[in-house]
Amino acid sequence: MPDPRLVELLDSGTRRLVRSVDAISDDQWIKPSLLPGWSRSHVVAHLTLNAEGLSDALEGVHEGRRVPMYRSSEARDADIAELSKESPATLRDRFLGSTTVIGERVEELADNLADTTIDRTPGGRQFPAGVVAQMRIREVEIHHADLGLDYTAADWPAEFVALLLDFRSAAYDGTPFVGHATDLDRTWSFGAGGPTVSGPGSALAWWVTGRGTGDGLTSDDGRVPRMEPW
Repeated sequence: MPDPRLVELLDSGTRRLVRSVDAISDDQWIKPSLLPGWSRSHVVAHLTLNAEGLSDALEGVHEGRRVPMYRSSEARDADIAELSKESPATLRDRFLGSTTVIGERVEELADNLADTTIDRTPGGRQFPAGVVAQMRIREVEIHHADLGLDYTAADWPAEFVALLLDFRSAAYDGTPFVGHATDLDRTWSFGAGGPTVSGPGSALAWWVTGRGTGDGLTSDDGRVPRMEPW
């Protein structure tokens, strides 16, 4: 079983997301989200298919079968586009069912299976089953804010903000800088050296995913670097 703190972070984040999706009125589904080219229904469709893909892969891990998350990157994109066209009631129901199943699969993951690798697509990028909880937490929190409703990055729990900055700093390969979350009194190195970019942790975390223009952040060299979308 994953770290209980991760399980709770996923459970609480999912509950907030479910409340927001339940509250989307029928005419709001087709309105643009904060993701270019995607409506809110696209975002919910993606969250649904992501949960289903991870759930199927974890089920395969338990049964000793190699099950990829998606059949291919092209099939993933096509499935999102297709599911986004469903009625709000149908999409809500499938979304809710998917969140229930992925929560159960995450909690059921046996410690001795955590290092078993999962394919994102056949022959594509791989990741260990033990990181699925963190992967899903990122999907839930980031895309909740992407819906462009009342929930924003400023509402992210501090624990998630730190988790996201840990992840992004470890994987970063762009122009070096140091991120300083003023409210958390913590710093993260994004590469070696560079200016220090400071501000609230949630604003810093939102920016390092390539979202926004760095509102609320300052840099000690007077320039907040541009971040590539992620």
